[in-house]
Amino acid sequence: QVQLVESGGGLVQAGGSLRLSCAASGSIFSFTAMGWYRQAPGKQREWVAVIIKGGSTNYADFVKGRFTIARDNAKNTVYLQMNSQKPEDTAVYYCNAVSGGGLSWGQGTQVTVSS
Repeated sequence: QVQLVESGGGLVQAGGSLRLSCAASGSIFSFTAMGWYRQAPGKQREWVAVIIKGGSTNYADFVKGRFTIARDNAKNTVYLQMNSQKPEDTAVYYCNAVSGGGLSWGQGTQVTVSS
């Protein structure tokens, strides 16, 4: 079982930036993919971004041009850089990982964007 721990959430004004981190208990080099999801109050969890083994990335339409997913294999950490944040970005953000052992989820980190 892979353990994932998110950090970096907090309160930011609209137009500001935050960087989320997802630290993994194992080597992220062995993961097929890692990604970020978010869930706002009263809404379903939605996919935000993914980075595939090999380095390719994809993003949900509502964050394209604003968010960037990246990884640091030496630190076993995946990041989500969030720029030009909007109040609609307010949510709990979850990290996930796909490996040979299955799908793993972190516990989430709260992001609140004020107007």
